[in-house]
Amino acid sequence: MNTIQIKDKTFAVSIPAAVIQREVARVAEEINRDLAGKNPLFLSVLNGSFMFTADLMKHITIPCEVSFVKLASYQGVSSTGTIKEVIGINEDLTNRTVVIVEDIVDTGLTMQRLLETLGTRSLKELHIASLLVKPGKLKIDLNIAYVAMRIPNDFIVGYGLDYDGQGRNYPDIYTVCE
Repeated sequence: MNTIQIKDKTFAVSIPAAVIQREVARVAEEINRDLAGKNPLFLSVLNGSFMFTADLMKHITIPCEVSFVKLASYQGVSSTGTIKEVIGINEDLTNRTVVIVEDIVDTGLTMQRLLETLGTRSLKELHIASLLVKPGKLKIDLNIAYVAMRIPNDFIVGYGLDYDGQGRNYPDIYTVCE
């Protein structure tokens, strides 16, 4: 499908599934190389990163663990700027190598909140892996070690990302049509 309709908006394919899968595999190779022998804990940020995490894990060949955290900052098509933690972290992270797996880093405010939460846990090292980064919208200076793709400031859906809860199920990424 070249275009999809979700509620009151039309979206057009901007990143085909094959491109997404190629970039996810590349990021996994980088992680396998960089974190070999470290048994990292992948901390997936729900809901948006579930597809990225699942596909990334298919390519991770080093011993590791996976867990999930849920934070919310979006309402409609824009970030509210207010982050509320919905599901917390239950694992002991002391002296662990942790990789935060995020679907998209937009303003960076959600990531900053998660980094602050993790900062009190005596981690050995912390890395960020993001499917998408919007460099033009970043308000926070973040060290994102693993970036699959950098995109413009457009609103997107698909591959785990949603518009008011819908559109996560598409294998491609779609950009809103103005």
